[in-house]
Amino acid sequence: MSVSQPPATQDVYLLPLTDAGAPAVPGTYIYLPPPQEPAYCIRFQIEGTSSICRHGSLWVNIPAKGEKFERSRYLEYKLKPDFNGTTEIDIPIYEANAYSFYTTYTPLPEWSFTDVASPTPTRTNTYYIDICPRLSLRGQQLPVESIIVFSILSKFMGNYPTDWDNHLRGISQRGYNMVHFTPLNVRGESNSPYSIYDQHQFDKGAFPHGEKDVADLVKKMQGEFNLLSMTDVVLNHTANNSKWLQYHPEAGYNVDTAPWLKAALDLDTALLKFSKDLASLGLPTKLQSVDDLVEVMERVKTEVLNRIKLWEYYVLDVRRDTDTIVKSWVAGEVTFPEDSFSEAGIRGLDVVKDWSLKTKADWLVDHALRGGDRLGERHRRHMDPSVGAALLCALFGRFDSRTSATPDERAAHGTIHKILDEVNLHFYREYDGDAAELMEQLFNRIKYCRLDSHGPKMGEITDASPLIEPYFTRLPLNDVTKKHNPEALALVNNGWVWAADAMRDNAGPNSRAYLRREVIVWGDCVKLRYGNGPEDNPFLWDHMAKYTRLMAKYFHGFRIDNCHSTPIHVAEYMLDQARTVNPNLFIAAELFSGSEQMDFKFVMRLGISSLIREGMQAWSTQELSRLVHRHGGVPIGSFETDEVLNAEHSSLLNGTTPTKHEIVHKIKRSPVHALFMDCTHDNETPAQKRDARDTLPGAALVAMCACATGSVMGFDEIYPELIELVHEKRLYTSASSTGEEIKAQAGEGGIGGIRKILNNIHVEMGKKEYTETYIHHDKEYITVHRVNPRTRHGYFLIAHTAFPGYGIGNADFGPTKLPGTKAELIGSWNLEVDNSPETRAAVISDKSYLRGLPSMTKELQGVKIESDSDSTTIRIPHYFPPGSIALFETMVPSAEHGEGLDKYVTTGARAAFKDVTLADLNFILYRCDAEERDASNGEDGVYNIPGHGPLVYAGLQGWWSVLRDIVNENNLGHPLCNHLREGQWALDYCVGRLERMSEKRKYHRIAGVSQWLKERFDAIRKLPSFLLPRYFAMVIQTAYNAAIDRHMDLMSENVRNGQAFLRSLALVSSQMTGYMNSASLWPDKSVPSMAAGLPHFAYDWARCWGRDICISARGLYMGTGRYVDAREHIHAFASVLKHGMIPNLLSGGKLPRYNSRDSIWWFLQNIQDYTKIVPNGLSLLQDNVKRRFLPYDDTWFPHNDKRAYSKSSTIEDIIQETLQRHATGLDFREYDAGPNIDSQMKSEGFNIKIWTDWETGLIFGGNQWNCGTWMDKMGESEKAGSKGVPGTPRDGAPVEMIGMLFSCLRWISELYEEGNYKYEGVTLENGETVSFKAWADKIKANFERTFYIPRAPRDDAKYDVNSKIINRRGIYKDLYKSGKEYEDYQLRPNFPVAMTVAPELFDPDHALYALQMADRILLGPQGMKTLDPSDLNYRPYYINSEDSTDFHTAKGRNYHQGPEWLWPTGFFCRALLKFDLKRRKTADERVESYQQVTRRLAGCMQALKESPWAGLTELTQKDGAFCGDSCPTQAWSAGCLIDLFQDAREYELELEQSA
Repeated sequence: MSVSQPPATQDVYLLPLTDAGAPAVPGTYIYLPPPQEPAYCIRFQIEGTSSICRHGSLWVNIPAKGEKFERSRYLEYKLKPDFNGTTEIDIPIYEANAYSFYTTYTPLPEWSFTDVASPTPTRTNTYYIDICPRLSLRGQQLPVESIIVFSILSKFMGNYPTDWDNHLRGISQRGYNMVHFTPLNVRGESNSPYSIYDQHQFDKGAFPHGEKDVADLVKKMQGEFNLLSMTDVVLNHTANNSKWLQYHPEAGYNVDTAPWLKAALDLDTALLKFSKDLASLGLPTKLQSVDDLVEVMERVKTEVLNRIKLWEYYVLDVRRDTDTIVKSWVAGEVTFPEDSFSEAGIRGLDVVKDWSLKTKADWLVDHALRGGDRLGERHRRHMDPSVGAALLCALFGRFDSRTSATPDERAAHGTIHKILDEVNLHFYREYDGDAAELMEQLFNRIKYCRLDSHGPKMGEITDASPLIEPYFTRLPLNDVTKKHNPEALALVNNGWVWAADAMRDNAGPNSRAYLRREVIVWGDCVKLRYGNGPEDNPFLWDHMAKYTRLMAKYFHGFRIDNCHSTPIHVAEYMLDQARTVNPNLFIAAELFSGSEQMDFKFVMRLGISSLIREGMQAWSTQELSRLVHRHGGVPIGSFETDEVLNAEHSSLLNGTTPTKHEIVHKIKRSPVHALFMDCTHDNETPAQKRDARDTLPGAALVAMCACATGSVMGFDEIYPELIELVHEKRLYTSASSTGEEIKAQAGEGGIGGIRKILNNIHVEMGKKEYTETYIHHDKEYITVHRVNPRTRHGYFLIAHTAFPGYGIGNADFGPTKLPGTKAELIGSWNLEVDNSPETRAAVISDKSYLRGLPSMTKELQGVKIESDSDSTTIRIPHYFPPGSIALFETMVPSAEHGEGLDKYVTTGARAAFKDVTLADLNFILYRCDAEERDASNGEDGVYNIPGHGPLVYAGLQGWWSVLRDIVNENNLGHPLCNHLREGQWALDYCVGRLERMSEKRKYHRIAGVSQWLKERFDAIRKLPSFLLPRYFAMVIQTAYNAAIDRHMDLMSENVRNGQAFLRSLALVSSQMTGYMNSASLWPDKSVPSMAAGLPHFAYDWARCWGRDICISARGLYMGTGRYVDAREHIHAFASVLKHGMIPNLLSGGKLPRYNSRDSIWWFLQNIQDYTKIVPNGLSLLQDNVKRRFLPYDDTWFPHNDKRAYSKSSTIEDIIQETLQRHATGLDFREYDAGPNIDSQMKSEGFNIKIWTDWETGLIFGGNQWNCGTWMDKMGESEKAGSKGVPGTPRDGAPVEMIGMLFSCLRWISELYEEGNYKYEGVTLENGETVSFKAWADKIKANFERTFYIPRAPRDDAKYDVNSKIINRRGIYKDLYKSGKEYEDYQLRPNFPVAMTVAPELFDPDHALYALQMADRILLGPQGMKTLDPSDLNYRPYYINSEDSTDFHTAKGRNYHQGPEWLWPTGFFCRALLKFDLKRRKTADERVESYQQVTRRLAGCMQALKESPWAGLTELTQKDGAFCGDSCPTQAWSAGCLIDLFQDAREYELELEQSA
């Protein structure tokens, strides 16, 4: 019976996209591993209502399995909008390449109350995904980090195949695994490998059978020598004598294809003639001094620049242009450019006559100049005669020979001549600048080539060695070339320009580099002209594409020569061609763009595997240390995210829940990868530049780096100097090429034996992912420790570098300590080299062979390894001279664990958390300082990290808020990391608080979590301290993820399946709800209670606020599925009903304060929401609650009085009592009125009066001395005279209260009709009964009239408005009939509350316009301005501590006079969505509504991600600026946004049901 195998695991790389369609990954550079089996996939993640989802599509050019890659062929993936979810698109990767993607979408229009035209569709930038090639040798994958390249100049290899085999065998035995060949093609007349004569043929001298020999060579290298092959691909230029150029001169830059080079060609020709004529001009042909050169340069001005009249390429022909302009004027052929004389002003053309000569010249340049786009033929710049004639008309009038007043033609001629002379002044200055520059360039170049000590000292000036290198190759005139324009036979030579823009064509129309002589040219190479695409030069593109495919047919890698000068679109096309032959090409590039940002552009677009970087560029030990550090890998002890992610994955953090067969990876920040060469064929050797002994430490240091590395023939052999690749003719010799076996040991003839050890270790470290490195520089020494982050096995190198001036001792290098690490010596060696002048001269003078200096490596004795417990101290001997290395193998015994320490610390957490409750999670995850001290009777607060400060929470969130950025940035220097390395106090704290709390009965479920955490921390306590930050983070993150996952398990389906933002908001419900000793919902019973905000409203009387809880509960409790908590809080506030009100301050029912008029309406709305959201929610109405005070009795008595809680009422009765008391009116003075309950309020403020106007049905209340709504800031400053004067009294009828009153009445009247509410209405004082329906109808009949402010004054008569007071029209009043009439008309964010709960009250058109006003005037990045900025009372900066004389702002009186509060944003968005959806008819239109709302949440989404409190702040200052006095996480800020998602869910369910 067969057993079915489980499916193979699939790797998934998460690629979230931003709202603008860009990759939301660090650095935006995406570099992924080689293809594998089974194929891994890239998972694009797009938030369901992202802007790019609007008629959006993702376009990706990654081909399906078996399909050929075509760069321009993009597959379309439609983006389906989803307000409460994330779109995920999985695309498998089967081949390596530089892939790309972009999105198309139709941007959202600006939201308006009327229908607006949709913007035109748009396309994002193109973004790149580079897939590393998959290389293999003998069936085993070879990671890029294991590659060791060996460069050879093929023309020095000797006879093929004999000498080649010997060299290749020696290269292989030393452990190299890829050979880089300089071009093997037929060379041009200079014999430089990089000057290729025929790109399609191989060098017959080396390969007599051409392509067959190359095929055999590559096959033998791979099969017999275990070597891959790489060659240069030269795309910029071809040999100056390439035969095919004669047939296709259009392949280069000439005056036909690049007419802007005509001036440069004339100059180059004149300079060559001048060079020939030096002797006849009496000038020196052999420069002996700078004075000689100065004499020559003076004659360049007269004999070259003046003779060829170079300035004519810059300036106008004044005589010509004067004549043509006057002629057009006389003929009446005049063109007046549009608005050309508008600057003349109201006096019109008369003013033009008064213009200065320069102003007239400027006008001509601006309007009449033609040919100014580039240089070209002489006098290319000219004036449009008809436009020039317009200026003459302005100056002299129109020319009309029929009148006696005909303007003077001669005067006009003279005037325009003067103006054109003025124009030319600028052009002559331009010429003078370029002439000065080219003279400077000529002087410096000639000086370097002929005089400078460090230059080539080229000697006498002859025809073969002219004064200056020619910039153009002149093709011979023959039967082939005579068919072309003779001038087109001069082709620009290639070269490079110091600090040039890599994206700019130096021979293009926008560059004058060839005219200004800024190019360092290679006279043997003609620059190739590709144009913008194959259509611009079909032959060239086809020729070079064939060449590129031929190279890809045989070689495993390309080195792109001079990549920075290769047009990027050309390189992209050619590499695409190559990858059709071999998609797994290893691409290295010689790229010196001068900018890391520019390097990234080339790397991303071309899919470059590695950029060549040169160790020999270092001029000191310190600089060499910097280079090694740059390419060495991440620091030891670096943080790991994927281990935790896949051990026990958290859906909140990553937005995707993998199956058990997925391994999910975050795309990490990737540097530009390097091919780090200790020496290249372009570098001077150590014997030249440093000290020959540095060869050994230089090789060892590069080998320790975590990247592809390489060397060059001659480095191991200690060649005395750089090989001159053009003129050199001698052949290679090497002690490693004798055919004998190379043993991994010291020996003569260079460093070959030691190199073998180093290379083998480098390959091993790459294959086994030794990715972490520690590098230390100490004077002449560099130490490198590279380790595997999982096994902790590693290699440690001590290298004594050898730069000029270093002695022969050990330079007093002290003991090296390796804490927690064991070490075993692999070997210690030094290099001795005979570099005496006599020996050096003898080696260099060999006429036939390239030889190394006499040298040998020797074993060094006396390295001591001292072990102390698990640590090691290494001492080097006194004799450890420059050029010495010591190499060790290391291990960390304490990191060895049966199942792997990483795996152990990241597993088991889910099981440990499986039984914890939401109240447990409040303690495990959160607890601000006040809460933690409350739980520990004042003994323990949050943890204080030295150098960082206290955490915001004692629980896991407190730690993770700090660790999150540390891990993402790999910031091992953070104070927390330092603290962990110094001791284990943090571990003790985390375990201790859980152990102590788990002993309490109500927290007994925490015991499992406590045990898990203790066991994991115990496992890492023995580690060396430098590893503690890494493993501490892994444990904390694993526990945090498990806690989050458990939290999500306990949430409603809407949250569990919702977008990441909603899930993060839902966590605030547990953040705010927990047990407190000092606060509860009841005086004698401990239950979890909601804090209004943290840390300001965390404990005792300040924790539970009636208004805040009732505003928050729908979102935090009902919207998350926490129905039990919601019911408990409703019961608690129902129990303390008094005066027909609930208290704003609960105080556990002991000392409730009844001073908020609006809290009761939020409470009743809460009950209504509960009955509609919670399954069987109506049953709540029959719940009995014990009453703190007697029903319908305002008598106050303490909570322990026998009357307290002696009576019970149903919730239904509570509702009825509330409405009845408000119907008949309330008039009382607060209990204990005075400073005991409010030290700021005036006596009048304690008087509470509420009444109903039965003409309108509206409820009124309050006075100018109290503030009974949420805008409740009381003035406190005696200095400013504001004490006892509310900032916002809001007496009268507040708009949101009327909305909630109507909502309640409508709801219970419907319940009554359905038989679910036993009361029909209320009884007035006169005995009249008013039904709830009648009351609601009365409000509806009057609402628009009393609250709406019409857009047009002509409609004022229809509404109850005072036209003189109106500041803003088309809005709804904030109040009706308040104590200050102007306050009624203020634009504040309260009317959206009424719109949300009572949409029937609003005229839809009026509502939409009012919402537009709020959107454009009040909405900030996160919150809503609490007052219209145009209001004279607008003060947007809240500083509670301000003790000034400013009546408006002192002691924060402006709390609600402009600062931007977050909770109203939720109601605004709910209202916007509600009313916008009403006018939407199609599915696409509905999607737009959700997208408009989402756009307005962007600031909150970002704030929630960044907040260390993991919540949304109470308020911000103007335009979202940080407010230091704001509660950093507030219950209602989060809860009201969850409400929005709850609404969306209800709307979509209604839509589904109606369908």
